[in-house]
Amino acid sequence: MSTIPPLNALLDLPSVNLVAGSGPLTGETLAVKDIFDIAGLVTGGGNPQRASESSPAIKTAPAVQSLLDAGAHFIGKTQTDELAFSMMGQNAHFPYPVNPAAPDRVTGGSSSGSAAAVAGGLASIAVGSDTGGSIRAPASFCGLIGLRTTHGRISLEGTMPLAPSLDTFGWFARDMALYEQVGSVLLGADAYDFRLDRPLFIPLLEHLLTGEAEDAAYRAMYGAVCAHLGQARSARQPTASMDDLYLCLRQIQGFEAWAAHGAWISAKERNLGPAVKERFEYGSTINLATYKAQMKRRDLFRSELADLLKDDGVMVMPTVPSAAPLVSTSFDDSQAYRERCVRLFCLSGLSGFPQITLPLGQVHGAPFGISLLGPKGSDRALIRLGRDILEKAA
Repeated sequence: MSTIPPLNALLDLPSVNLVAGSGPLTGETLAVKDIFDIAGLVTGGGNPQRASESSPAIKTAPAVQSLLDAGAHFIGKTQTDELAFSMMGQNAHFPYPVNPAAPDRVTGGSSSGSAAAVAGGLASIAVGSDTGGSIRAPASFCGLIGLRTTHGRISLEGTMPLAPSLDTFGWFARDMALYEQVGSVLLGADAYDFRLDRPLFIPLLEHLLTGEAEDAAYRAMYGAVCAHLGQARSARQPTASMDDLYLCLRQIQGFEAWAAHGAWISAKERNLGPAVKERFEYGSTINLATYKAQMKRRDLFRSELADLLKDDGVMVMPTVPSAAPLVSTSFDDSQAYRERCVRLFCLSGLSGFPQITLPLGQVHGAPFGISLLGPKGSDRALIRLGRDILEKAA
């Protein structure tokens, strides 16, 4: 008899008794990425030394607490990439989480364990975060719904930072009705009645897809979106090139990540995993003048994107370049894939505007998502739009 391999999603931590309230999430199970404080547990951030040097949290992160108060039952903490600074879900210090939707492929990170927990049915809701793509990539890779929320809309109090001007709170679910219910708890109402009925696309983004199979799969998803929204029209390119925006995100993230963790990393040998170590080293080389210049470039881009979207525009775009890379993919090929991803992720990341990925497609027998990016603060409207598209496509 065959056995199902362990998902390596949940961390082996002491049990804690967190009281669940009664509300719209009663009966739902909740897993939490190990960058969020849970009262009575250490916040390890994916690094064993950090965990061993930390004391248990006194209180639970407020955003997580709001889910508990709404009735969700906490089942455990989930694995994260080391210090949340990776995209593939392969932490050198732990067995890699398994992608239940495509076991030969990565889960994606840094919210790797949270995505695996929901895709594998261990939890109905799992909390994660998105700085450079850590909700969007795992959601697309594992066939889940994932929203990168408007920056600053949900509190990150009680959360290990990576790059504070980019960090956002997020969550996974397989069912859109449940996803929307969680959104109502965490987000409240949008401040404005966004229509989101003017679809746009930037052709250059679609050129980041990796091959003909991806093009065909994306066309099918794009057709399903346009069947609901109407035909999208081509949008003008931002002043900065995609390479400029990629560098802007990378340098802002690197500078802020080093500011957040550099002193701790430098205190002694931390045995950081491959690529994570090099990313922090890169961040240590970025000076304040460069950071300030990139923040100005970011402000211009945000202004241009806001002017393009106004209060009714929605950008239709690939979430990622292809299906999740194979677990056996070489280091260099994984890095090349990541570079393409960052170019897709930087629009939402730099602007701070919300982006939702919908599990509408497959390629190479694995999940493949499509994204909708909306104006600042349109999170609930994006979720409703995603619900309508998924219902129509069903």
